[in-house]
Amino acid sequence: MDLQLKGLRALVTGASRGLGYATALELAREGCTVAINSQNPANLQPAARNISQQTGAQVFSLAGDVTQPEIPASLIEQAANEMHGLDLLVTNAGGPPPGKFESFDDATWQRALELSFWSHLRLIRAALPYLRQSSAASVLTITSFSVKQPLPNLVLSNSIRAATVSLTKSLALELGSEGIRFNSILPTWTETERVVELMTHRAQVNATSVEDEIARQAQESPLGRMAKPHEFAKPAVFLLSPAASYITGSMLMVDGGMYKAML
Repeated sequence: MDLQLKGLRALVTGASRGLGYATALELAREGCTVAINSQNPANLQPAARNISQQTGAQVFSLAGDVTQPEIPASLIEQAANEMHGLDLLVTNAGGPPPGKFESFDDATWQRALELSFWSHLRLIRAALPYLRQSSAASVLTITSFSVKQPLPNLVLSNSIRAATVSLTKSLALELGSEGIRFNSILPTWTETERVVELMTHRAQVNATSVEDEIARQAQESPLGRMAKPHEFAKPAVFLLSPAASYITGSMLMVDGGMYKAML
């Protein structure tokens, strides 16, 4: 299938590793010009170089912490200037720390809001003037299947990502008449650095090993394993692409069947 992505311009935040990196790589393989962002310049440059070497695509690296209020607008402006416009936006910012409800103070909740809600909102708001000039405008927010099935010990993520999903759906309804599509992917356990960090925390709490916790979690999937990053990236890129031109307001589960409810 031709996803009709060749020549489109994409910005992917949180893309030096994990799901963001996998999505940027797949977009580049499909012929996009890609700008990638990370708060860590040391990780960002090698990621951009790897994507370019593997795909031959033009890749721009834009360092900046999207939890800082002024950074999202700056990133959007830099990306649009480098690529002479913007067609596709992937908002991704990792996740807040694990822990129980009573272990978090107001400051921790505020940091989690900046990471998992405000970063998405500010990036989208800044991107709208450029997206309105595109004939293939599409936004994808990366959230979590925990908004449908809350996960133990992840109260920050469970709560705040639900707001991002609601924002995504609201914008799909509000801006569909302008030809801008908004969708979200709700991934489950995927073999990324973030998941290793969460499994390390579990292992410490349960006095087990990281390997034991990964194996135990993988068994919750009917497929008996966690996802690979590329298994997230391929549906993500499809949703972004003009091939999915009549899909908006969708919250796609990429969960290996872990979500048990009918709806």
